[in-house]
Parts: sequence; C-alpha cells; structure tokens
Amino acid sequence: MPHSYSNLLTHIVFATKNRRPFIDAALETRLFPYLGGIVRQLDGKLYVVNGVEDHVHMLADLPPTIAVAEAIGKIKGSSTYWIHQSFPEHAQFAWQRGYAAFSVSKSNVAAVARYIEGQKEHHKKHSFQDEWLELLRRHGLAINEKYLWT
Repeated sequence: MPHSYSNLLTHIVFATKNRRPFIDAALETRLFPYLGGIVRQLDGKLYVVNGVEDHVHMLADLPPTIAVAEAIGKIKGSSTYWIHQSFPEHAQFAWQRGYAAFSVSKSNVAAVARYIEGQKEHHKKHSFQDEWLELLRRHGLAINEKYLWT
C-alpha cells in the first residue's frame, strides 16, 4: 500500500498538579486556543477543548507520526512553558504527571464533543474524582488505587 491512512481520534484528559485551581477565566481564554495551536503544530486537529479550574479535556485527531504519550508530553510541556512566560502570577503552575487518553470512534465524535463542551455544567454536580473513576471504568481500564491520585 503506497499511502498510510489514520483516524486517531483521542479524548485526552489531564489535570493541574495536585489539582490546584490554576485555570481561571483569564488563563482559560488564552490557554484553550494555545492548546489547539500545539495540536496543529504536531500536524493534528483539535475538535474541542474545555475544562474547569483543575483539569482539561480535549478531543483531538492526533497524527500517526507521533506516539500519544509523546504528543501529550509536548502539549503539556509547551503549554506549561507558555503559561510561565505569559502569566508570571502562575509561576507555580504545573500539570500533573499522568493523563488519560481514550480512543473515540468517528460515530461518537458528536457525543464526546458535547460532553467536553458541557464540562462546566457537569462539574457543578460531579467531582473530578467521580468523573475520572467513571471514565476509567467506562473504558474498561484497571484502577490501581495506590497510584490513582498521586
């Protein structure tokens, strides 16, 4: 086959270090578009990004030329550097080490996008911990309580 084809739609979730509420309205307004720019620099496509004060959800089509872990590392690393440069008041900002990445079928894009778009309403009723556990369970992932919140 002379060409390669991929459809690597991924629901990505990552939190601020110790889930500190760093992402205020002023940061969010600039951070979310910046995250989209990083994804585009990786030759990916960002469908939607949203979150609350302590975590972010993204739906992205990642390129086949880079591993998911490497892409997320670049997204988190570049955005941290940018935050430190652009928002001196957030000198303590950091992302938590881990992340979640779930594959999304093309037929589920609209539903996942709606879920991400509704994050602020969702978290008026559900904690991040409850959401995280539900996402892991829904995707059939084993949960090791020892490492879950560190």
